[in-house]
Amino acid sequence: MTVRVEKLGRAHSTDAREIMATGGDARITLDPETGLNRYYSAPSPTDVLAYASSTANDISPQAYAQVTARLAEIGAKLPPPAYAAGLEALRDRIRAAYGLPGDVAIVFAASGTDLEYVALACVSGRAAGGTHNILLGADEVGTGCIHSAHGRYFAERTALDVATRAGEPVPGLDSVALDLVDIPVRDAEGRVRPSGEIRAAMATSIGSARAAGRHALVHVVHGSKTGLILPSLADIDRLRAGSGRDVTIVVDACQARITGPAVLDYLERGAIVCVTGSKFMGGPPFSGFALVPAALASEAPSLPCGFATIFRRAEWPANWPGAAALPDSTNLGLLLRLEASIFELERFRQLDPGDVTRVILAFHAAVRAEIIDRTEARRVAPYPPGDRDEADAHPIEMRTLSTLDLSALNGGASFEDAQRWHKQLIARQVRLGQPVKCVRLADGRWGATLRIGLTMWQVADRAALSDEALERSFGADMAVVREALAAVAA
Repeated sequence: MTVRVEKLGRAHSTDAREIMATGGDARITLDPETGLNRYYSAPSPTDVLAYASSTANDISPQAYAQVTARLAEIGAKLPPPAYAAGLEALRDRIRAAYGLPGDVAIVFAASGTDLEYVALACVSGRAAGGTHNILLGADEVGTGCIHSAHGRYFAERTALDVATRAGEPVPGLDSVALDLVDIPVRDAEGRVRPSGEIRAAMATSIGSARAAGRHALVHVVHGSKTGLILPSLADIDRLRAGSGRDVTIVVDACQARITGPAVLDYLERGAIVCVTGSKFMGGPPFSGFALVPAALASEAPSLPCGFATIFRRAEWPANWPGAAALPDSTNLGLLLRLEASIFELERFRQLDPGDVTRVILAFHAAVRAEIIDRTEARRVAPYPPGDRDEADAHPIEMRTLSTLDLSALNGGASFEDAQRWHKQLIARQVRLGQPVKCVRLADGRWGATLRIGLTMWQVADRAALSDEALERSFGADMAVVREALAAVAA
């Protein structure tokens, strides 16, 4: 399996590529034979036809040029003060891009999975009985989050290159009473559960936490692996009204398919918002940041001692209790990955909203015209049965992702078939988002799915095209995807 990498010149380009593949867990490591990470991508532009923003991206040539220029400016031997200054500048740029108040605290992490520790740190000690962590749809977020949400290491090595063992408690968090419950976002048949039903299950779990003297940390999703927003903002308000200070909300917006006003809606409700730069935003894997409301940050307890194995000092706001005890070292790979991501965020936010809508709708139409209407594939609805009107009111960014139900292929294609096809597509220079278990076969097995998703930079690159040119551009790409799918599924 090979991927053709564009040659962008030797000055800094090789260094930038190698550096951006450091400072994370094992998922970021490039295979010496293929030059790719576990998600079959690499932190340099390629000529692969990639619509895989739901899993991992290829960096755009423009962002790569930005990163190489930044690397030339700061140098490969970055001292801790310069690292801190670089991250502080990124905090300002993120607040500006989303239109956030200056007092919103921002914590950086090497991946979205690491961001779960931020939420746990914010609520540690809020109740004598500990923390009751309520996940929503573990299959619709990330597999490693089960460990990190339980206050445990999720990989064999952290971003600080500290050897750990997946499943072992993070020191300091192991002294905190912490239990975990997962509320499924889909029923046994794979259908999306209604928002009200999810709210009711959460309310019951919150009640159990209160009875046990625990603080409830409640997860909601804004753009899951299949594009779900659940529960609704109205149902979140109902939960908060009935729970008061017994509940803290954390929003999994790690796909980054979220608008500035939506971020503000959550922050105004005291919610922590977690975003990654490597999905819709379009940066290379892996990077993330947590947006923490000022009031919540001001009440935060001191960080657990084990965070010194996960985070560096500058990745937390300077005045955060316990941050001074973290290693005063640097993660140049993370800084450059964040630089690429925020560059794309800023470029996207500068686009005319009308052009953004035109591009996204053209993409959506091309998926239908070339794949849905011409094959046995079907779109998995990104909303509960009967809730299409509410889903249609979601921000246009939610239409940048289509989950394809491919189970009708070959008389009943399975999830395992989709996993195999995903790898075979790579060999044909086509990369889509990994399959998700959301379609049931008649025999009870999970059916085949794959996901097609845009990135911010793919929108920005096409924003100046006419409607006719957009139709031709996306139509040609989706035709290639259709033909490649037909070949691997034959």
